[in-house]
Amino acid sequence: MTDTKIESNNNTKIESNNNTKIESNNNTKIESNNNTKIESNNNSGSSNLQIVESDLKIEKSFYSELSSQFPDKVQLVYTKPNRIKIYVRPENIIEVAFFLKSHFGLDHAESVCGTDYPNENVIEVIYHLNSYSREELFQMIFALSTKTDRNSSYLPSLLPVFKSVEYHERETYEMLGVYFKGHPRNERFLLPEDWADIPPLKKDFRIKGR
Repeated sequence: MTDTKIESNNNTKIESNNNTKIESNNNTKIESNNNTKIESNNNSGSSNLQIVESDLKIEKSFYSELSSQFPDKVQLVYTKPNRIKIYVRPENIIEVAFFLKSHFGLDHAESVCGTDYPNENVIEVIYHLNSYSREELFQMIFALSTKTDRNSSYLPSLLPVFKSVEYHERETYEMLGVYFKGHPRNERFLLPEDWADIPPLKKDFRIKGR
C-alpha cells in the first residue's frame, strides 16, 4: 500500500513511500530513489531547468571490480542510472559471466537479443542480466555484449551459467543464425519446419514478392 501525502497552501508538497518528492514554492525540486534530481528556479520569471545525474556508485563500482579482475578482457560501453553495458570477446564471455553471477549476484538472464550489422560484418548478441537475490539490484539491468562474424556465427552458450537463456539462445539461433556451442538444442521452434530462406532478422532478408 502506498502512503501519499499532498499539502497545498501556496506551497505544494507531494510525498509517497517510493521516495519520490515534489515540492513547489517558486522553486521546484523533484527527487526520486534513483538519485536523479531535477530542479527549477522560477524566481526570475524564467525557468532554469537543471538536471543532476545519479552518482552511479553501483554501476561504476561494478566496472571497477570487473576491470581489476579482467584488465584486458572487458570493455565499458556505457553506464547510466540502473544500467551498465560491457563488451567481452567470445572466448572470455563464460568466464566473465560466471564472475558476474558468483561475485555480484547477477543470477539470471532476463532476455537475450541480437542485432545484425552488415557494414561491420558482425552480429552482436546481448545478455540482459539481473538479480533475484539482491534487492538493491532489482532495478539494475546489466548488459553483457559480445560479437561474432555474421557469415560464420558461433558463440559459446551461457546455458551452463544461466538456465534462463535456453529459449532465448534458441530464438537467436533461429532468427539470426548464431550457433551456440554447448547448447543442446540449436534447432527451430518458431519458424516452419520447411523454412529454406536466410534467418529473418538478418538485414539482407527480403519478403518474397516485395
